[in-house]
Amino acid sequence: MELNNLKPAAGATKSGKRIARGQGSGRGGTSTRGHNGAKSRSGYKSKRGFEGGQMPLQMRLPKRGFNSPNRVEYVALNLSRLQEISEKQGLTEITPAALYAAGIIKKNDLVKVLGNGELTAKLTVNVHAASASAQDAIEKAGGSVTTA
Repeated sequence: MELNNLKPAAGATKSGKRIARGQGSGRGGTSTRGHNGAKSRSGYKSKRGFEGGQMPLQMRLPKRGFNSPNRVEYVALNLSRLQEISEKQGLTEITPAALYAAGIIKKNDLVKVLGNGELTAKLTVNVHAASASAQDAIEKAGGSVTTA
């Protein structure tokens, strides 16, 4: 057996439809396109979402709200979470790089510290934003906050 005499198994292949080859083929006349209408003509292309003239679904549904293209989304970390991180990871300096290395945030996430919970550890916190109550609590615990 060689590559030039390989053949598929019997019944494994099937010849394609031969369309528009006369009436005797069984696919002559309209060539499987039916009668009249846009779909029977060459060059037919339907628009996305077109429903045959009926008002399309995306136009029938009510529109609500507004999504600002300038929205800045932060990953919120409470003081209680910072305390937990410093205990588990043994960190005294909280930075986005350290949080990323610990698997807490994703690479390009912005971090904001919020003032919920208690903080007893003395931490140096360098994040993108922090609430006033969080800054007060960190400074009371003997730490410092810098925002970028």
